[in-house]
Amino acid sequence: MKNDDPAVPHEILFIEDNPGDVRLVQETLKDQPGQFNLHAVSDVDETRAFLKRQARFADVPRPDLILLDLNLPKENGRNVLAAIKSDPEFRRIPVIVLTSSDRDKDVLAAYDLHANCYITKPPDLDQFMAVIQAIIHFWFEVAKLPAH
Repeated sequence: MKNDDPAVPHEILFIEDNPGDVRLVQETLKDQPGQFNLHAVSDVDETRAFLKRQARFADVPRPDLILLDLNLPKENGRNVLAAIKSDPEFRRIPVIVLTSSDRDKDVLAAYDLHANCYITKPPDLDQFMAVIQAIIHFWFEVAKLPAH
């Protein structure tokens, strides 16, 4: 859903267990045109609670975009991706796999599970921030997302 109203923030769910990466994305979003709310969860259980609006997530908005790390505690991110894309309520939310793995088998598995994009996290801070800027530009300025 392209949000043309600057007063309505874009909602991004970041499924990531590394607080440093979450902070980098938060900092990058501050410098982007438009308003963004970044919601971060660190494991599969929190992801389920967030998407189903349960417990402490009862009042959270539906995300417009999901950034997903594959390397999560308890259960790997492929299971999260499979759950999101198999649920009719959530499968249209774009899921960007943003992970450290560049293994072909991980890339293929993510696309087989209907990831919308697969990006390997750059090790360099400036490159990482540039990737986040490119994601934001493409998904919120170029692409047309479905309405909720």
